[in-house]
Amino acid sequence: MIDGVVFDLDGVLLDSEQVWDGVREELARERGGRWHDRAQRDMMGMSSPEWSRYMHEVVGLSETPQEISAEVVRRLEELYRERLPALPGAREAVERLAARWPLALASSSNRELIDLSLELLGVAQLFQATVSSEEVAHGKPAPDVYLEAARRLGIEPDRAAAVEDSHNGIGSARAAGMRVLAIPNRHFPPDADALAEADAVLESLADLTVDAVEHA
Repeated sequence: MIDGVVFDLDGVLLDSEQVWDGVREELARERGGRWHDRAQRDMMGMSSPEWSRYMHEVVGLSETPQEISAEVVRRLEELYRERLPALPGAREAVERLAARWPLALASSSNRELIDLSLELLGVAQLFQATVSSEEVAHGKPAPDVYLEAARRLGIEPDRAAAVEDSHNGIGSARAAGMRVLAIPNRHFPPDADALAEADAVLESLADLTVDAVEHA
């Protein structure tokens, strides 16, 4: 039995992983940082304190992690207000599942971006709980953000289903004990080992139905 569904945000509802990548790479190059090919994959799933510290210590930006995070969020908010990079069918998928279960969101995005995204997508009222990994001890692939989402929904993690797109996200939801439905990120697809950890692998949000969740 499933008592609730927990969505990821970036890569599941928003086609935004490459937007994050572009903003952070642009900032690194502007500020004289040492950007490298693995930086985006390294940071995928990290909480804002974790990736901003990575930008400071590994990429080499002189600003503090707090200043780096604030500037990236400012630039993303500007881009989202111009055009939210919503994936096709995102709003409809949320509405479908909200008609059946209470919903939560467990995201590595900063709180400001979570709230803005759900407002612009028109689904903020359909989520009973939202959690940013900056609000828990460890980002994905640790289970913290999913465990907190279940706690805020008032359900047991093993009676929740998670919708994820990335290697670290699948690992996080699986470590929390949730049933995992994967919709692989087309820009940064999870490897075969990660997908093998999912209970179901879907092609797109159009396939994310009540029946798919119940039979995952």
